[in-house]
Amino acid sequence: MVTVNSQGKEIESYQGQACCLKEELGNGLILEMVYIPAGQFWMGSPESEGKRYSNEKPQHLAKIEPFLMSKYPITQMQWKQIASLPQVSQKLKLRPSRQGGNNHPITQVSWFDAMEFCDRLSHNTGHKYRLPSEAEWEYACRAGTTTPFHFGETLNFNLANYDATFAYRSEPKGIYREKTSEVGSFQVANSFGLFDMHGLVWEWCLDNWHQNYDKAPTNGDAWLESDDNNIRLMRGGSWRNEPFLCRSSSRQFNYASEMLNNVGFRIVRTL
Repeated sequence: MVTVNSQGKEIESYQGQACCLKEELGNGLILEMVYIPAGQFWMGSPESEGKRYSNEKPQHLAKIEPFLMSKYPITQMQWKQIASLPQVSQKLKLRPSRQGGNNHPITQVSWFDAMEFCDRLSHNTGHKYRLPSEAEWEYACRAGTTTPFHFGETLNFNLANYDATFAYRSEPKGIYREKTSEVGSFQVANSFGLFDMHGLVWEWCLDNWHQNYDKAPTNGDAWLESDDNNIRLMRGGSWRNEPFLCRSSSRQFNYASEMLNNVGFRIVRTL
């Protein structure tokens, strides 16, 4: 784990331990699920964060029950293994991604595809897997922090895959990799033990899109009431985005049927 200051300079580095469950997917493949403890946090961005979108307001206290979350975004190898299982509601392509290798995150998958993946995995293992709620995602990303990134006031191109030709604070500008990288390749996690929460790929959440947090649930559940069920939440930013869009509180939306080369997902297991 690493903490940086507003200049992007590492000011603290330390190791920790997390509880991890390993789910056998078959053919020797493992899905690592990290235990996320119960707690509460202020969801959204505070006024002190400066530049922010109105959809991140009002900041509100959310209580979260414990759950398991995948250590990394789902990889192309994991996708292929589960996509080979019997269909539940719809067909899945075995190789939807147009770039990257086995350990790169799966991309070019819609929200509906991600839901089918969870359904097939649940049927195969007997455990309930699903997409995270938006509140669960932000709680897991922050891992007890209140700064724009779990790294601190900013981040740098040695910690995440994003368009580092833009700076968030006073950190040096870096490179724009222009594609995904292997999951976990930066070898830094947050204090819960999750990797790649900032940048790499946008991650689908269970929730419908809402313009702000007025009347948002405070119990960690997905916010599903909406006039348009086809618009869904994404979190985390991606390799194509400037650091501002990779903040813990940053939120975007897309059509549930959309398939893009910078959108993937990670999953949770209900306890």
